[in-house]
Amino acid sequence: MNQVYLNGKFIPLGEASVPVMDRGFLFGDGVYEVIPVYGGHPFRLSQHMARLDNSLQSIRMENPLRPDDWERIFARLLDSTAKTDQLLYLQITRGVDQTRNHLFPQGAEPTVLVMTWALGPRDPAIPRTGFAAIVLEDNRWQRCDIKATALLGNVLLRQEAEDAAATEAILVRDGLVTECSSTNPFIVQNGELLTPPVSSLLLRGVTRDLVLELARDAAIPCAERQITRDELETADEIWISSSSREVQPITLLDGKPVGAGVPGARWRQIDALFQDYKASLRS
Repeated sequence: MNQVYLNGKFIPLGEASVPVMDRGFLFGDGVYEVIPVYGGHPFRLSQHMARLDNSLQSIRMENPLRPDDWERIFARLLDSTAKTDQLLYLQITRGVDQTRNHLFPQGAEPTVLVMTWALGPRDPAIPRTGFAAIVLEDNRWQRCDIKATALLGNVLLRQEAEDAAATEAILVRDGLVTECSSTNPFIVQNGELLTPPVSSLLLRGVTRDLVLELARDAAIPCAERQITRDELETADEIWISSSSREVQPITLLDGKPVGAGVPGARWRQIDALFQDYKASLRS
């Protein structure tokens, strides 16, 4: 990550800065996207950019750049010779105001940041052991469908999981699973793949949607429906998904084995399909 794009300029990372009056700094008034890049090819770029537009519309902002402008920025920042995969991070805030005022500023130019970094190979232990997770109460705000930069609630929940020697916190609100601190959850019951339905209480993950597509194409029974805490705790398999973490199996929940305590057959099936999809982007 030698250069970043910031407000129309490509500059060294160490020289990039924004004013303290930027509303992203003061209020978390902005949105972001994270896009994996495999073999120089952004993963589901149109879906990520559509979600960016949805987040911007939800906070009453317009996209400050055209699609071809975004693609030119991405192409310049991405290292086409990189031997490792990469991540694109883009962030848009409402810009800089003259005073600290909760009301939207009039005429402010949005702050636009794009940067990249290397995406290392996945942990080789994943197919053998999976990960641990804990269940926590979902105490975040009611618009989790917006990919907003104000992530303090998620940060605190993720740290609580880390403090409990777990890789993720699976969140429950009113007895129903919503999502995780930074990923989308799946369970498998009697061979059927289940994930919570899209709502304002969760972010619709691009990888989540791909998992469902792969399952349907492979004739794996799957559904988007409410999942109770009891169903979570008695599931045969539990997975989490995100753009940077792909699809990972949870084999320990609140200190108790999930199913047989090892990554399950359905996860192995979907993981193989997911890795094939990634390989097709690199070809």
